[in-house]
Amino acid sequence: MQIGILQTGRSPEDLTQKIGDYPDMFVKLLDGRGFAFRNYYVEGMEFPDSVHNADGWLITGSRHGAYEPHDWIPPLEEFIRAAYDAAVPTVGICFGHQIIAQALGGKVEKFPGGWSIGAQQYQFGDETLTLNAWHQDQVTERPPTAEVAGRSGFCENAALIYPGRAFTVQAHPEFSDTVVEGLLDTRARGVVPEALQDKARASLGGKRDSKILADRIEAFFRDNAADQQGAA
Repeated sequence: MQIGILQTGRSPEDLTQKIGDYPDMFVKLLDGRGFAFRNYYVEGMEFPDSVHNADGWLITGSRHGAYEPHDWIPPLEEFIRAAYDAAVPTVGICFGHQIIAQALGGKVEKFPGGWSIGAQQYQFGDETLTLNAWHQDQVTERPPTAEVAGRSGFCENAALIYPGRAFTVQAHPEFSDTVVEGLLDTRARGVVPEALQDKARASLGGKRDSKILADRIEAFFRDNAADQQGAA
């Protein structure tokens, strides 16, 4: 199964040299599941020719806001809507979660409650999962077709499902603690309150449920790619 990664940002250069860029993190997260990957650097205006160039799409995180006036955001929203209309399964993580919601009629904004970084607990039905987070923006209004799949006390729309079309998550299952530590060292100072930085550092080394999210991403791609092929 071919997964196209739509890269909407880059990890800090020092971190990239150590463990790779954002697409590399997703390849590692989904390793051993029979997927093939191709990366498109959409932040640099590199877009696929068609939503059918892959069996599924994955939109990465970014340091940018979905509401910011970058040249690449309108064509990315158009691509999202085209993939949705064609029932090509799409997964969005953090910024990807937000831009999909915005493209489909939701609202994204800086959350008045501030930042969420490091290990956080999320409720997915009856299951509590611990995942790394790094965001200030949130989906504050869901699109009409979105259903809540996961939430936390801090983030009401922490995961959304668009049945048969998209699955999106605000947290970062692809972020190891090494990534969080690297972001704390390179991007948090003077931006994230020091108390939150200290709390995030104290959480390093704990249990993470990234594999469970990887299982859900795999199942979403396979189930809905099969549905798409059956409808073709």
